[in-house]
Amino acid sequence: MAYIDIIKEKAKSDRKTIVLPETTDKRTLIAAAHIMQEGIANIIMIGNEEKIMDGAGWLEVDLDGANIIDPTNTDKLDRYVELLYETRKSKGMTPEKARDILLKDFLTFGVMMVKDNDADGMVAGACHATADTLRPALQILKTAPGVKLVSGFFLLDVPDCKFGDNGTFLFADCGLNQDPTPEELAAIADTSAKSFKQLVGTKPIIAMLSHSTKGSAKHPLVDKVVEATRIAHEKYPHLLLDGELQTDAALVPQVAKSKAPGSEVAGKANVLIFPNLDCGNIGYKLVQRLAKAEAYGPMLQGIAKPVNDLSRGCSWQDIVGVVALTAVQAQLA
Repeated sequence: MAYIDIIKEKAKSDRKTIVLPETTDKRTLIAAAHIMQEGIANIIMIGNEEKIMDGAGWLEVDLDGANIIDPTNTDKLDRYVELLYETRKSKGMTPEKARDILLKDFLTFGVMMVKDNDADGMVAGACHATADTLRPALQILKTAPGVKLVSGFFLLDVPDCKFGDNGTFLFADCGLNQDPTPEELAAIADTSAKSFKQLVGTKPIIAMLSHSTKGSAKHPLVDKVVEATRIAHEKYPHLLLDGELQTDAALVPQVAKSKAPGSEVAGKANVLIFPNLDCGNIGYKLVQRLAKAEAYGPMLQGIAKPVNDLSRGCSWQDIVGVVALTAVQAQLA
């Protein structure tokens, strides 16, 4: 059974309610129909009901059963206005501004539904930049207790792959932090381990990636990963983690024996921590396109409640997968 099918079965076992605010995007409408048909989650769609149903009719998809909320015609608007004002008044928010935002910005409206427990999570990003998805989540939901920073990860399921966890990997950070410090890289490793355990269910084996393995190259970029590894061992001693490792040393047992003998991680890694956003973003897209991997994300970790991003190049199938993952996150929140 493919990894995402396992996640879907988990989601079905305790169905959660997920908000899809990008209802002018046809991929969202198609995905919503499939999500409900498969019983993965209950769906809330934000927007004008007539326009949404017209779009569904044109696409020949069935959205019966979706809860469509029109911000201009809901008795929850006043409640959300007050909640947004109270949450952001120290930053200059006024009731009038809050109302205007909620009527115009469906992503913020969706986050308010999650904030007020009218939904368990939100998925967006098919037609919005990551910053647009992340900003209201951070401003309104804020970070989870004890989390140092929010980061983004992808779950990749690589077909016919003997590496990782039967071809399943977590890549981080692939979508958010451009040039994390050593302290931030260590924190990303910790939250990524938790996400892998939560969503895959097996033990995370974490490689701190570099263009160097165990001192094979000297450069400030290598020094950053070495220091991040030291900090991670000091602050998160429970993690099975090693670095600095080149990707082949992290994944391939034969290479690991040569390049990193004695490492408990080398040749076995299933969680790959990239030194910067360039590496992470390029790396996941290469694996997705060349290895024909299923790539789900960028998932966001460290927010108080589940809100997840999508690549603007996503398919409707990707949206279904991320909704399933978000539902499982909500089960465990």
